[in-house]
Amino acid sequence: VEDEARLWPPPVGAYAEERGLFQLLQTMLEELLIHKPDDPIEFMINHLKRNNDDAPRICILGPPASGKTTVAMWLCKHFDAIRISQETLLFKETLALTEEAKAYKEKDQKIPNALWANLIQERLSNVDCIKQGWILEGFPENQEQAWMLQSFGIFPRHVVMLYASDTVLIERNSGKRVDPLTQEVYHTTFHWPSDPLVQQRLVEPDLAEQEVSKKLLEYHRNFPEVFQIYQKVLKSVNADQPSVDVLSQVLAYVQTRPRSAAPFTPRILFCGPPGSGKSLQAALIAQKYSVVNLCCGQLLKEAVADNTKLGELIKPYIDNGSPVPDNLVLKLLAERLGSLECLTHGWVLSGFPRHLEQAEQLHKSQINPNRYERNLTITTLHI
Repeated sequence: VEDEARLWPPPVGAYAEERGLFQLLQTMLEELLIHKPDDPIEFMINHLKRNNDDAPRICILGPPASGKTTVAMWLCKHFDAIRISQETLLFKETLALTEEAKAYKEKDQKIPNALWANLIQERLSNVDCIKQGWILEGFPENQEQAWMLQSFGIFPRHVVMLYASDTVLIERNSGKRVDPLTQEVYHTTFHWPSDPLVQQRLVEPDLAEQEVSKKLLEYHRNFPEVFQIYQKVLKSVNADQPSVDVLSQVLAYVQTRPRSAAPFTPRILFCGPPGSGKSLQAALIAQKYSVVNLCCGQLLKEAVADNTKLGELIKPYIDNGSPVPDNLVLKLLAERLGSLECLTHGWVLSGFPRHLEQAEQLHKSQINPNRYERNLTITTLHI
């Protein structure tokens, strides 16, 4: 896709990038390779009709008592997504394999990985999960489950790995309480409900300290292999902090867009006070990524030196040491940024805008950067 995009006229590439066409094409190609439909054209038409490329596909993983259920339920409320967990698959669903899985549970036997994977695949293929997206809680538990999910074409966009020390987790488990009506998880110390009726009906989960230790040991044994599979889409979040902080960090991550291989033309704007190093950083970025380096002050001097029409209008202001009017600066920038070199390779601009009014004028002139860096000694913002 990227090689072909280089052959297109620059305005076509800019149009496709602005409207997300490259990303859409990449997503459809991925879906085609995963599902291998007999009729690719019909498959792509149906994919476009679904309009669900932004629906969440999230896995929440972590050891026992790390807060997976709390995080998963909160995300489901926030995104209006479907929560999938062991508890929902076994006791809230009527899937084809539910009874078979329950039989293992009733005999106190471990449910096979293949059976779990098939249950998940069946549930995620339902219309509500396709349309609204899904939050997969506690799955996959091991490498085999992860591989089976991948073989079914189930690829999460974001994987959150909660972590805390075993001592903290064992202590947390002792204060854990569950609402039998909503399955929401509370804690006697960290997260106690304010409603007295909810308080009265809370029950203590049947999981002794010895059982928790056993589950922790199994988790630590399987964790490295699962981490390896999902490392490119995985973020670890410390669960040993207030739940508000955990949830805010998780939400910030799952709202980011995964890194894309779709073609991208950099349009970078560097801002900052005098002496903050924006010109140097812009030059380094331009050298590293082979984009056009544009310093507003240098552009003005070059226009005067080249005796262009704009340069003749700018020269009196430069000679007098007075600010060049914004309308002249914007005309110069629009001319330079609209050149074939800038449209093809991208650009990094420093020295303009210097205040809000100039930024608004830049926007009105259809000069829209897709990366913004603000140099304040150590502060860097990305938008």
